[in-house]
Amino acid sequence: MQIVDLAEQHEHLYFLCLEDWSDEIKEAGDHKACWYRKFVDRGLHVKLALDDEETVGGMIQYLPVEQSTVEGKDLYLVLCIWVHGYEQGRGNYQKQGMGKAMLQAAEADAKSLGAKGMAAWGLWLPFWMRASWFKRQGYRKADRNGFAVLMWKPFQDDAEKPKWIRKRKTPRRIPGKVSVTAFKNGWCPAQNITFERAKRACAEFGDEVLFQPIDTSDRNVFLEWGISDDLYIDGKLITKGPPPAYEKIKKEIGKRARRL
Repeated sequence: MQIVDLAEQHEHLYFLCLEDWSDEIKEAGDHKACWYRKFVDRGLHVKLALDDEETVGGMIQYLPVEQSTVEGKDLYLVLCIWVHGYEQGRGNYQKQGMGKAMLQAAEADAKSLGAKGMAAWGLWLPFWMRASWFKRQGYRKADRNGFAVLMWKPFQDDAEKPKWIRKRKTPRRIPGKVSVTAFKNGWCPAQNITFERAKRACAEFGDEVLFQPIDTSDRNVFLEWGISDDLYIDGKLITKGPPPAYEKIKKEIGKRARRL
Protein backbone atom coordinates (compact mmCIF):
# COMPACT_ATOMS: atom_id res chain seq x y z
CA MET A 1 0.00 0.00 0.00
CA GLN A 2 1.10 3.54 -0.76
CA ILE A 3 -0.35 6.83 0.50
CA VAL A 4 0.32 9.57 -2.05
CA ASP A 5 -0.71 13.15 -2.68
CA LEU A 6 -3.30 13.75 -5.37
CA ALA A 7 -1.67 14.13 -8.76
CA GLU A 8 -3.18 15.39 -12.00
CA GLN A 9 -3.48 11.87 -13.40
CA HIS A 10 -5.97 10.94 -10.66
CA GLU A 11 -7.93 14.21 -10.41
CA HIS A 12 -10.86 13.00 -12.53
CA LEU A 13 -11.18 9.90 -10.37
CA TYR A 14 -11.06 12.01 -7.21
CA PHE A 15 -13.77 14.34 -8.52
CA LEU A 16 -16.00 11.25 -8.90
CA CYS A 17 -15.10 9.93 -5.42
CA LEU A 18 -13.49 6.84 -7.03
CA GLU A 19 -16.86 5.84 -8.53
CA ASP A 20 -16.06 6.39 -12.21
CA TRP A 21 -18.17 3.30 -12.95
CA SER A 22 -21.35 4.92 -11.58
CA ASP A 23 -23.88 6.60 -13.87
CA GLU A 24 -25.53 8.31 -10.90
CA ILE A 25 -22.43 10.17 -9.78
CA LYS A 26 -22.06 11.65 -13.25
CA GLU A 27 -25.21 13.63 -12.46
CA ALA A 28 -23.12 15.66 -10.00
CA GLY A 29 -21.71 17.84 -12.77
CA ASP A 30 -18.40 19.68 -12.39
CA HIS A 31 -19.11 21.26 -9.00
CA LYS A 32 -16.47 19.28 -7.12
CA ALA A 33 -13.81 20.12 -9.72
CA CYS A 34 -14.68 23.82 -9.41
CA TRP A 35 -14.64 23.57 -5.60
CA TYR A 36 -11.24 21.86 -5.70
CA ARG A 37 -9.70 24.57 -7.90
CA LYS A 38 -11.00 27.16 -5.46
CA PHE A 39 -9.90 25.51 -2.24
CA VAL A 40 -6.56 24.04 -3.25
CA ASP A 41 -5.21 27.58 -2.84
CA ARG A 42 -6.82 27.79 0.60
CA GLY A 43 -4.98 24.87 2.13
CA LEU A 44 -6.99 21.90 0.86
CA HIS A 45 -5.00 18.64 0.87
CA VAL A 46 -5.97 15.35 -0.77
CA LYS A 47 -4.26 11.99 -0.36
CA LEU A 48 -4.98 8.69 -2.08
CA ALA A 49 -4.36 5.10 -1.03
CA LEU A 50 -2.91 2.84 -3.75
CA ASP A 51 -2.65 -0.93 -3.61
CA ASP A 52 0.41 -2.93 -4.70
CA GLU A 53 -0.64 -2.59 -8.34
CA GLU A 54 -1.04 1.19 -7.90
CA THR A 55 -4.82 1.05 -8.21
CA VAL A 56 -6.54 3.78 -6.21
CA GLY A 57 -8.62 2.29 -3.40
CA GLY A 58 -9.18 5.20 -1.02
CA MET A 59 -9.11 8.97 -0.61
CA ILE A 60 -9.03 11.55 2.17
CA GLN A 61 -9.52 15.31 1.90
CA TYR A 62 -8.82 17.84 4.66
CA LEU A 63 -8.40 21.59 4.97
CA PRO A 64 -7.81 24.32 7.57
CA VAL A 65 -10.81 24.49 9.87
CA GLU A 66 -10.99 28.25 9.30
CA GLN A 67 -11.93 27.51 5.66
CA SER A 68 -14.58 24.98 6.59
CA THR A 69 -18.15 24.84 7.89
CA VAL A 70 -16.89 24.23 11.43
CA GLU A 71 -15.83 26.80 14.00
CA GLY A 72 -12.26 26.29 15.18
CA LYS A 73 -8.71 27.58 15.22
CA ASP A 74 -5.34 26.12 14.19
CA LEU A 75 -6.84 22.75 13.29
CA TYR A 76 -7.34 20.79 10.10
CA LEU A 77 -10.74 19.25 9.37
CA VAL A 78 -11.26 15.94 7.56
CA LEU A 79 -14.13 16.56 5.16
CA CYS A 80 -14.32 12.90 4.22
CA ILE A 81 -12.35 9.72 4.19
CA TRP A 82 -13.56 7.06 1.79
CA VAL A 83 -12.33 3.58 0.97
CA HIS A 84 -14.05 2.14 -2.10
CA GLY A 85 -16.42 -0.56 -0.88
CA TYR A 86 -18.39 -1.65 -3.94
CA GLU A 87 -17.78 -4.71 -6.07
CA GLN A 88 -18.32 -2.59 -9.19
CA GLY A 89 -15.39 -0.74 -10.67
CA ARG A 90 -12.15 -1.21 -8.74
CA GLY A 91 -13.74 -3.57 -6.20
CA ASN A 92 -13.95 -3.63 -2.42
CA TYR A 93 -10.89 -2.24 -0.62
CA GLN A 94 -12.40 -1.95 2.83
CA LYS A 95 -11.10 -3.83 5.89
CA GLN A 96 -7.52 -3.65 4.58
CA GLY A 97 -6.23 -0.77 6.72
CA MET A 98 -6.39 1.91 4.01
CA GLY A 99 -8.58 4.25 6.04
CA LYS A 100 -6.32 4.15 9.08
CA ALA A 101 -3.20 4.63 6.95
CA MET A 102 -4.68 7.66 5.16
CA LEU A 103 -5.80 9.26 8.43
CA GLN A 104 -2.36 8.79 9.98
CA ALA A 105 -0.73 10.32 6.90
CA ALA A 106 -3.12 13.29 7.04
CA GLU A 107 -2.40 13.81 10.74
CA ALA A 108 1.34 13.77 10.10
CA ASP A 109 0.88 16.27 7.29
CA ALA A 110 -1.25 18.56 9.47
CA LYS A 111 1.35 18.45 12.24
CA SER A 112 4.08 19.40 9.77
CA LEU A 113 1.97 22.38 8.72
CA GLY A 114 1.77 23.60 12.31
CA ALA A 115 -1.74 22.44 13.17
CA LYS A 116 -2.54 22.00 16.86
CA GLY A 117 -4.98 19.18 16.19
CA MET A 118 -7.19 17.35 13.73
CA ALA A 119 -10.97 17.39 13.57
CA ALA A 120 -13.34 15.11 11.69
CA TRP A 121 -17.06 14.54 11.56
CA GLY A 122 -18.88 11.26 11.76
CA LEU A 123 -22.35 9.81 12.21
CA TRP A 124 -23.29 8.24 15.53
CA LEU A 125 -25.38 5.70 13.60
CA PRO A 126 -23.45 2.75 12.07
CA PHE A 127 -23.39 4.11 8.51
CA TRP A 128 -20.85 6.00 6.41
CA MET A 129 -18.19 8.05 8.25
CA ARG A 130 -18.93 6.40 11.59
CA ALA A 131 -17.98 8.45 14.65
CA SER A 132 -17.13 5.19 16.43
CA TRP A 133 -14.37 4.52 13.87
CA PHE A 134 -12.72 7.86 14.64
CA LYS A 135 -13.00 7.09 18.35
CA ARG A 136 -10.96 3.92 17.77
CA GLN A 137 -8.31 6.10 16.10
CA GLY A 138 -7.92 8.19 19.26
CA TYR A 139 -10.49 10.91 18.56
CA ARG A 140 -13.01 12.17 21.07
CA LYS A 141 -16.32 14.01 20.80
CA ALA A 142 -16.17 17.78 20.55
CA ASP A 143 -19.78 18.55 19.61
CA ARG A 144 -22.95 16.97 18.22
CA ASN A 145 -25.67 18.27 15.92
CA GLY A 146 -28.40 15.71 15.28
CA PHE A 147 -26.88 12.59 13.72
CA ALA A 148 -23.55 14.33 13.07
CA VAL A 149 -20.80 14.15 15.68
CA LEU A 150 -17.79 16.43 15.53
CA MET A 151 -14.69 14.51 16.64
CA TRP A 152 -11.20 15.79 17.30
CA LYS A 153 -7.68 14.81 18.31
CA PRO A 154 -5.51 17.56 19.86
CA PHE A 155 -1.80 17.46 19.08
CA GLN A 156 -0.92 20.12 21.66
CA ASP A 157 -2.17 20.95 25.15
CA ASP A 158 -3.30 24.44 24.12
CA ALA A 159 -5.43 23.20 21.20
CA GLU A 160 -8.98 24.61 21.25
CA LYS A 161 -11.96 22.28 20.84
CA PRO A 162 -13.94 22.89 17.61
CA LYS A 163 -17.72 23.15 17.43
CA TRP A 164 -20.47 22.98 14.84
CA ILE A 165 -21.81 26.13 13.26
CA ARG A 166 -25.56 25.66 13.44
CA LYS A 167 -28.36 26.83 11.19
CA ARG A 168 -29.00 30.56 11.54
CA LYS A 169 -31.99 31.08 9.27
CA THR A 170 -34.35 29.17 7.01
CA PRO A 171 -35.44 30.03 3.43
CA ARG A 172 -38.81 31.77 3.25
CA ARG A 173 -41.79 30.99 1.10
CA ILE A 174 -42.49 33.38 -1.76
CA PRO A 175 -46.15 34.28 -2.36
CA GLY A 176 -47.46 33.09 -5.71
CA LYS A 177 -44.42 30.89 -6.40
CA VAL A 178 -43.02 27.52 -5.45
CA SER A 179 -39.62 28.43 -4.07
CA VAL A 180 -36.88 25.82 -4.36
CA THR A 181 -33.73 26.79 -2.46
CA ALA A 182 -30.67 24.63 -3.11
CA PHE A 183 -27.60 25.09 -0.92
CA LYS A 184 -24.40 23.76 -2.48
CA ASN A 185 -20.89 23.78 -1.04
CA GLY A 186 -19.35 21.69 -3.81
CA TRP A 187 -17.06 19.26 -1.99
CA CYS A 188 -19.49 16.33 -1.89
CA PRO A 189 -20.79 14.81 -5.16
CA ALA A 190 -23.79 13.29 -3.36
CA GLN A 191 -24.96 16.77 -2.40
CA ASN A 192 -24.13 18.06 -5.86
CA ILE A 193 -26.41 15.38 -7.33
CA THR A 194 -29.29 16.71 -5.23
CA PHE A 195 -28.57 20.24 -6.42
CA GLU A 196 -28.53 19.23 -10.09
CA ARG A 197 -31.70 17.13 -9.81
CA ALA A 198 -33.55 20.02 -8.16
CA LYS A 199 -32.35 22.45 -10.83
CA ARG A 200 -33.46 20.10 -13.62
CA ALA A 201 -36.84 19.47 -12.02
CA CYS A 202 -37.53 23.19 -11.58
CA ALA A 203 -36.89 23.80 -15.28
CA GLU A 204 -39.92 21.65 -16.14
CA PHE A 205 -42.40 23.95 -14.39
CA GLY A 206 -41.71 27.32 -15.93
CA ASP A 207 -42.30 30.65 -14.18
CA GLU A 208 -44.42 29.27 -11.36
CA VAL A 209 -41.34 27.74 -9.76
CA LEU A 210 -38.39 29.85 -8.59
CA PHE A 211 -35.05 28.04 -8.29
CA GLN A 212 -32.69 29.77 -5.86
CA PRO A 213 -29.11 28.43 -5.80
CA ILE A 214 -26.96 29.42 -2.83
CA ASP A 215 -23.21 28.84 -3.05
CA THR A 216 -21.90 28.12 0.44
CA SER A 217 -18.32 27.65 -0.73
CA ASP A 218 -18.23 31.39 -0.01
CA ARG A 219 -17.77 31.18 3.75
CA ASN A 220 -19.51 34.50 4.37
CA VAL A 221 -22.59 33.12 2.64
CA PHE A 222 -22.38 29.95 4.70
CA LEU A 223 -22.05 31.94 7.92
CA GLU A 224 -25.12 33.97 6.98
CA TRP A 225 -27.25 30.82 6.79
CA GLY A 226 -25.43 28.19 8.83
CA ILE A 227 -26.42 25.70 6.12
CA SER A 228 -23.86 23.94 3.94
CA ASP A 229 -25.72 21.50 1.65
CA ASP A 230 -29.50 21.17 1.81
CA LEU A 231 -32.60 21.42 -0.36
CA TYR A 232 -35.71 23.35 0.74
CA ILE A 233 -39.04 23.56 -1.06
CA ASP A 234 -41.26 26.38 0.21
CA GLY A 235 -39.12 26.54 3.34
CA LYS A 236 -39.46 22.81 4.07
CA LEU A 237 -36.28 20.74 4.35
CA ILE A 238 -36.33 17.95 1.77
CA THR A 239 -32.90 16.33 2.07
CA LYS A 240 -31.70 14.00 4.79
CA GLY A 241 -29.32 11.19 3.91
CA PRO A 242 -28.66 10.00 0.33
CA PRO A 243 -29.70 12.16 -2.65
CA PRO A 244 -33.48 12.00 -3.18
CA ALA A 245 -34.57 10.58 -6.52
CA TYR A 246 -35.26 13.04 -9.31
CA GLU A 247 -38.88 11.88 -9.53
CA LYS A 248 -39.37 12.47 -5.80
CA ILE A 249 -38.14 16.05 -6.09
CA LYS A 250 -40.26 16.67 -9.17
CA LYS A 251 -43.34 15.19 -7.47
CA GLU A 252 -42.92 17.42 -4.43
CA ILE A 253 -42.55 20.55 -6.58
CA GLY A 254 -45.56 19.52 -8.71
CA LYS A 255 -47.74 18.96 -5.66
CA ARG A 256 -47.03 22.45 -4.42
CA ALA A 257 -47.39 24.01 -7.87
CA ARG A 258 -50.94 22.63 -8.13
CA ARG A 259 -51.88 24.49 -4.96
CA LEU A 260 -50.98 27.91 -6.37
